[in-house]
Amino acid sequence: MTDTLPPCPECASVFTYQVDALLTCPECGHEWHPGSAGAADAPEVRDSVGNVLHDGDTVTVIKDLKVKGSSLVVKVGTKVRGIRLVDGDHDIDCKIPGIGQMGLKSQFVKKVSD
Repeated sequence: MTDTLPPCPECASVFTYQVDALLTCPECGHEWHPGSAGAADAPEVRDSVGNVLHDGDTVTVIKDLKVKGSSLVVKVGTKVRGIRLVDGDHDIDCKIPGIGQMGLKSQFVKKVSD
């Protein structure tokens, strides 16, 4: 039965199963409609070196960034945990230690390997 169902678009697990009209992944809990492309509809967000970013990833800043409307600076090497991907010019929404909530562009961050 699992050989006819597609793998999970979130974690690529092959142990998917069908519940009513949805496909479900037992490993990550993701649910999707079998006919939809799922994660393929959303554009991939990549960091400065080409790694694909996901919600909840940890990244480091690769360049000193001035905070608009303030004299604060996000220093190179600042580690940002638990990012959230959003649509728009600044495609990362995050909370930076010592500065607070702000948006970042993915071209100025590098994913931290787990």
